[in-house]
Amino acid sequence: MTDRFRAGAGRLCLDFIRTLRYRGTPAETEELPDEPAWGAWIDQFGPFAAPVLPSPSSSRDARGVREAVHELLTGSLRPSSRQRLNRFAALPVPAPSLSASGELRWQAADPASAMLASVARDALELATSPEFARVRRCAGSRCGALFLDTSRPGTRRWCSMEVCGNQAKKSTYRAKVSAS
Repeated sequence: MTDRFRAGAGRLCLDFIRTLRYRGTPAETEELPDEPAWGAWIDQFGPFAAPVLPSPSSSRDARGVREAVHELLTGSLRPSSRQRLNRFAALPVPAPSLSASGELRWQAADPASAMLASVARDALELATSPEFARVRRCAGSRCGALFLDTSRPGTRRWCSMEVCGNQAKKSTYRAKVSAS
């Protein structure tokens, strides 16, 4: 089964803000329009064994937290967004427990809120850590996603070499071929 949402940005909060695909372009696409989509994101990125069925208010909260995280990481944080992040970061996060058979299970009274707490905490930790200096915007002409550059020299340009990097290299090659 192929994952529905893009992963690999380097931090949970960065993968989460990528759910507004092609942000700021005419192709902007909302990937969390409703409860089933928000539940699918939790199922893909969360630690829970059973599928999560979030409430309608939870999916609205998810989009609000996502925008607050984006503001935080792009330097445009409004006071209301800071308050939203602090409020969600204070909620309980998923807790580990050991099952009778010795398996690690994760639980939360409200898994959707627990995931938002995890995302908000991750964003606050990232924004106040030395890693923040390595948050980059994808150089893909139609992308603009944020990612954590973990390359040794710190010169990574694309959120994904397979997609954005490959498209950029193809465009460069085509331009050279047509110019000759």
